[in-house]
Amino acid sequence: MLHRVVALVLPGVFTFDLSCLVQIFGHAPTLDESGEGFYAFSVCGPGGDRIPTADGFDIGVTEGLEALKAADTVAVPGYHRAWDTRADEESLTALREAAERGARMLSICVGAFALAHAGVLDGRRATTHWAATGALAEQFPEVTVVSDALYVDDGDVLTSAGLAAGIDLGIHVLRADHGAQAAAEQARWNVVAPHRDGAQAQFIETALPDTSTTSIASTCAWALGHLDRPLDLADLAGHAALSERSLLRRFHDEVGASPKQWLMRARLDRARRLLETTDLTMGEVAREAGFPSTAALRQRFATTLGTTPSSYRSAFRAAADA
Repeated sequence: MLHRVVALVLPGVFTFDLSCLVQIFGHAPTLDESGEGFYAFSVCGPGGDRIPTADGFDIGVTEGLEALKAADTVAVPGYHRAWDTRADEESLTALREAAERGARMLSICVGAFALAHAGVLDGRRATTHWAATGALAEQFPEVTVVSDALYVDDGDVLTSAGLAAGIDLGIHVLRADHGAQAAAEQARWNVVAPHRDGAQAQFIETALPDTSTTSIASTCAWALGHLDRPLDLADLAGHAALSERSLLRRFHDEVGASPKQWLMRARLDRARRLLETTDLTMGEVAREAGFPSTAALRQRFATTLGTTPSSYRSAFRAAADA
C-alpha cells in the first residue's frame, strides 16, 4: 500500500501552501492521469465540510479529522493569522494523537503554529516563515526556532519556511522516501531545483528604514549616492554639519541603527540589487557597493545571508528564468 499523506486544512488556509503539498504528494510527474504517484494523498478538515481559505474562496473537503487516524504523514499548510490565533481544540487534539501514535508530522510556512499549539514541536528544532520566527520563539520557548533555514528535518517532525520553501521540504521528503531519482523527476516536473542552496535569510529583504522624513534625510540620500566610496562616521557628520556624537544620537533616535550599521545594510542592499540585475563581476559589485574587497563582500553575505554572492546570483537568475 502507498504511504498515506493527509493534509489538514484549517480555516483561513493559504492555498499556495496547500498546492505545494498537492504538487509533491498528490501528483505523479507525468501527463498520464492514470499514472500512479509516490503517495496516496488526501485532504481533510474539521467537520469534513467547506473550509474558507485566506484567498477569497472556499474549498470542499470530503473527510473530517478521523482521516488523520490512518495517516502515515500529517501535513499542515499555513493559515490566516496562525501567529496570533489558536486552532480549534478538536484539530489540535487530532494532531497530538497522530504524533503520539507515530505519524510523521510536517508543516508548511506558519502551519508550524498548529503543531506548536498541539505540543508536537516541544523539545524540537523547527522553522516557519521568516516574518513569524520571532513570534514562534516568543510564544513557544520550549521550541528551538531556526530562523535561517529553508526547512528543518528533526526526524519525524519536519517544518518549512515560507511559501515556496514548502516545495523544498516536499522534495526533501520524497528524496528520503524514494531516492534521488524520484526527487529529481518531481523537481523537473515542477520546474524547480532538486535542491535549493542557501538559507531563507538570503530571501529576506534588507530594506533600509525610511529616512525621508528624518532630520538627516539629505545626508542619508547623499550617502546612498556615494556608496562606492569608503564612507565613515566623520564623512557623514561632515556632510550633516554635525558633531559625530550628535550624528550618532540622531541615527539612534530617528533611524533605529548606528551610522555604521545603516551603511553596512545599504552596501549589502546595493550588492544584492547589482547581483540580481547586472552581469558585473564580483570585484565590480564589491567596488560599486563600497566593499574594500571581494573577500569582504563574501564575508558579509556569509554572515548576514548565509550564502555566497555567486550562489545568491544563481538562485535569483534561476528564479527569473523559471
